[in-house]
Amino acid sequence: MARRGRKRQLAVEDEYWRLILSGVGTVEACRRVGITRKTGYRWRAERGGLAPATLDETNRGDRYLSRLERQRIASLRSQGLGVREIARRLGRAPSTISRELRRNMSSHDGGVYDGDLAHARARERARRGRTPRLAADPELRAVVQAKLELEWSPEQISGWLRTTYPDRLDWHVCHETIYQALYHGGQGGLCRQLTKRLRTGRPLRKRRRRPGQRRPRFAAPAALIDERPSVVELRERIGDWEGDLITGRHNRSAIGTLVDRRSRFVKLLHLPDGHHADALRAALIQLLESEIPQQARCTLTWDQGSEMARHDEIADLFIDGVFFAYPGRPWERGSNENTNGLLRQYFPKRTDLSCYSVADLKAVEARLNNRPRKTLEWQTPADIYTTGLQF
Repeated sequence: MARRGRKRQLAVEDEYWRLILSGVGTVEACRRVGITRKTGYRWRAERGGLAPATLDETNRGDRYLSRLERQRIASLRSQGLGVREIARRLGRAPSTISRELRRNMSSHDGGVYDGDLAHARARERARRGRTPRLAADPELRAVVQAKLELEWSPEQISGWLRTTYPDRLDWHVCHETIYQALYHGGQGGLCRQLTKRLRTGRPLRKRRRRPGQRRPRFAAPAALIDERPSVVELRERIGDWEGDLITGRHNRSAIGTLVDRRSRFVKLLHLPDGHHADALRAALIQLLESEIPQQARCTLTWDQGSEMARHDEIADLFIDGVFFAYPGRPWERGSNENTNGLLRQYFPKRTDLSCYSVADLKAVEARLNNRPRKTLEWQTPADIYTTGLQF
């Protein structure tokens, strides 16, 4: 799906960062790759001022031992304290201390651990170039790339590799390995153009933004989520749905979304005539009566948007009725919020959603429903949903 906005010069960025990591200054790196200094400084700002794979001491997380911690290890060890006592005093795991002593002590040190020398050795090891797993295994790289082309997420690919190839332990890569190969792969890694196949389509990793809050907009008495049957929370049965709208540019167009809490099975509502209460009511009734059997219609949970003003005319289609989450609490419909995020890969924000046909919506449904999910132990929503209807 084409995305709007400024295009990233991915090949140019890769060359720019290669020059920066080799010690070339920002101004000279910009001149060599043919970009302005403003662009180069913007790229550095987007990464917090650091090139990928650099290890500035002030930017490292608590995961790594600091110079001060290594100096304390040396001091405590000289006092004759054991690994577990040193770990307790530093607030670290004993395995961390044991591994540190094993890795950063040399046979030439005479059995004495030097904190400053150990820190220098650790930093040098971190700077040393490593061959990424995907770069070293062309066959694995081809398999991962094929799944990315199908718009699978790195986490889905990681889980699928473990279940499909249980005996190939070298193929059991974590999702972060795939992300690193995408964003900082370099020679032998994954093509950065494949970032367009990710859900966000972003060439750089960014923080997510929280969705906006809504206020109640209908007069008919409504049942809040507190009144919903407790069995819904267990996610043990098919038929407990969560619903919402994803809207297009200026909120002028929308697509309705329904997701089953148990199976994460997705159904999309075509709303070519707008997303006011009458249009949503008609679309919901048509979808429920034609595509979702009665035994799979237990409850519906929605947010308090004005499009559900005629909820009382829909409630009879569900065994236990329609319920509403509290305003400003999107986590009460977590499955639906997550699904809406996945759908944005296919229906980007600030686009006209009315241009999508019923066939387009069905194609996206098929993509999501036949993709393995971590929360389902790598089964597909379609499998869980179909199996659940048979009981």
